[in-house]
Amino acid sequence: MSYRQARYDEPLIFELRGESDFGLECDAPVRLPEGMERQGLDLPDLPEREVVRHYVDLSQMSFGVDNGMYPLGSCTMKYNPKYADRLSSLPTVASVHPCQDEDSIQGALRLMRELEKALCAISGMDAVTLQPAAGAHGEFTGMLIAKAYHARRGQPRTEVIVPDSAHGTNPASAAMAGFTVIEVPSGPDGCIDLEALGAALSERTAAVMVTNPNTLGIFEKDIVELARMVHAAGALLYYDGANLNAIMGMTSPGAMDFDIVHFNLHKTFATPHGGGGPGAGPVGVKEFLEPFLPVPRIVSEEGRFGLDYDRPDSIGKVRSMFGNFAVLVRAYAYILVQGGDGLRDVSQRAVLASNYLKSRVVPPYEMPFAPLRKHEFVVSAKRLAKEKDVHATDVAKALLDRGFMSPTVYFPSLVEEALMIEPTESESKETLDRYAEALREIADGAPEEIRAAPRSTSVARVDEVYAAKELTLSWRIYRQRGLE
Repeated sequence: MSYRQARYDEPLIFELRGESDFGLECDAPVRLPEGMERQGLDLPDLPEREVVRHYVDLSQMSFGVDNGMYPLGSCTMKYNPKYADRLSSLPTVASVHPCQDEDSIQGALRLMRELEKALCAISGMDAVTLQPAAGAHGEFTGMLIAKAYHARRGQPRTEVIVPDSAHGTNPASAAMAGFTVIEVPSGPDGCIDLEALGAALSERTAAVMVTNPNTLGIFEKDIVELARMVHAAGALLYYDGANLNAIMGMTSPGAMDFDIVHFNLHKTFATPHGGGGPGAGPVGVKEFLEPFLPVPRIVSEEGRFGLDYDRPDSIGKVRSMFGNFAVLVRAYAYILVQGGDGLRDVSQRAVLASNYLKSRVVPPYEMPFAPLRKHEFVVSAKRLAKEKDVHATDVAKALLDRGFMSPTVYFPSLVEEALMIEPTESESKETLDRYAEALREIADGAPEEIRAAPRSTSVARVDEVYAAKELTLSWRIYRQRGLE
């Protein structure tokens, strides 16, 4: 840790008071429109170097994919290529406004239309909307489409089936769309129990939401039979695209007979992920569901692109504008650079990295269910907890001291003391080896030291129970409580 690196008590910029000859002074009158001038603005008198150092210090408190490996299982936190950042920062991208006349944004509309076609080719779907702002927003959009479809047929349905291996947002999205959520368990192989699914399917079932590979990293081997069962019940099959990084170019949701799919552009296609955004969660559908997609739809006639709002069966808008354009540009650039062969290589390398890393950490960690995984895997620290009183959360915190971001812990809930690890295709073998050695070192380490981790981070081990009960929601409360 450098001398100036920020600690938990790093003061706010407004607390860095001081007299300086280097502060910015403006003697000329500033004329602002009436009502827009801020009153009582008390800016600190600081030289530029102190302001820069302050914000650089704060940035050092954060860990991201540019700092090192970020194997957050189920989230695909992979390295973001800088060419995509540069392209999305071009003036022609950064300055475009969604309220411009269609004639002045022909390039943007063309790019989005071509991205739709690319996502159709990757997923095996027939039509795509780029409007949703994130993966969960895409799920919600998909559920609204399912609801509108059944209502249009005069068969309103009230239930959505979600496996226990699904992402946590699946049941939330279905419930927000007004459905009752029915959970079905996994079988002893980690795949959906088809007998339990058959018992849950009925004339009330609107859709079944499936992640494939699932959150254990296991490919649903009975997906063809599962699709047949769902469609025989008159329901739709929904694909959670969070794990699409494992199958691109190898297979597709369309080949598995899914009807609706959402994409996480901020996972699979190397756009920024985390920190609350930005994100993008496009939704693809088979042809018979295209009329229900959100408006406006991007259309092309005689080389001119336009926005079509005349869609009587549409679910309407799901956000104010057409999509998160800068994120769409990043994804478009990534797809063009990779090409079809490159995207397949991405998935193959992600699966290889996952299985290689798994082989390095089992044992001392236990592997529940089938040994062969796709892009991610889940191991258990159950034996460590029993023999050394070292739990999954202790392992995760000890990794921070070794310069690595921790994996997802305690998810999925069907694995006790779960560590969910997704190395992605963007990490080298050397990095995977260091991560494996860190996990093995933790398993062999002194329990009292592991339970005291982390020690080297800007914030050391905290009392999580106290933190959950006594929320510190602002810096003022923080200072009042004397936590500095």
